Amino acid sequence: MLLITHPACAAHVPPPGHAERPERLAAVVDAIRDTYPDLPWAEAPLATREQLARVHDDALIRQVLDTPVAEGTVQLDADTFLSPGAAEAALRAAGAGIAAVDAVMSGKARRVFCAVRPPGHHATRDTAMGFCFFDSIAVAAAHALDVHGLSRVAIVDFDVHHGNGTQAIFERDPRVVFCSSHQLPLYPETGHADERGIGNVFNAPLPPGTSSEGFRRAWSETLLPAIDAFSPQLLFISAGFDAHQRDPLAQLELEAVDYLWITGQLREISRRHCEGRIVSMLEGGYDLQALAECAAAHAGALVADGASW
Repeated sequence: MLLITHPACAAHVPPPGHAERPERLAAVVDAIRDTYPDLPWAEAPLATREQLARVHDDALIRQVLDTPVAEGTVQLDADTFLSPGAAEAALRAAGAGIAAVDAVMSGKARRVFCAVRPPGHHATRDTAMGFCFFDSIAVAAAHALDVHGLSRVAIVDFDVHHGNGTQAIFERDPRVVFCSSHQLPLYPETGHADERGIGNVFNAPLPPGTSSEGFRRAWSETLLPAIDAFSPQLLFISAGFDAHQRDPLAQLELEAVDYLWITGQLREISRRHCEGRIVSMLEGGYDLQALAECAAAHAGALVADGASW
């Protein structure tokens, strides 16, 4: 397995007290390095405007990359702020997903985890929102489809918040299946079970207080069978760890072992359909201890079967 990150992803600094803070990335990187010291790491390249334009309108790209921020922050919505380091951090996060796709498609690695921030799955084609500037996993999936010529990719999202941006970008694209579990009601108040796109969207909303049993049942009965039936050629994971019981932004009751379980289930699907190829990208997770534990569990499941490093 390969891990991709970049120091610039820690240089985006929202206002004091903001949940999506640089310490999140340090917690993830330190936990994985301490637990798996022999895994190789690579630096994320910068995504290009052309790569972003596969899924984002030019107006959004220009807003994020060309808005002058000499100091302080520029507020884009209620909780999304440009800082002096935001543009490069967002480009490195999206570039990590592109590099990950190239790595798995070339055979350099079977699985890649991108330890990057800011997160991306709330960014729509034309709007930055929910801490997200560009939808990095959507950029990566579009790269797999348009550059590597794949015809079936699955995007799996177990962040506690619904990946509304990813769903909106691909809900009319038959080459993509999007499967998500998330708390509802909760920001962004999307992801109802009857949101089906063209039959390629599968949502499993979970009520506040849902614990391991309800989470695993939703995946076992609804979401995992949908992915299996689609037979993806490449599996993407929006790996948010904010459904953990200690997370301050939601009210689900998962533990690190649940992320070990779901990642193992997805690993087995990838072995059946896409030669084990997985690209996973960090999304949410706002309690540092829980985030570290869950990221290490996720990485452990990705390397558990002895996949080549």
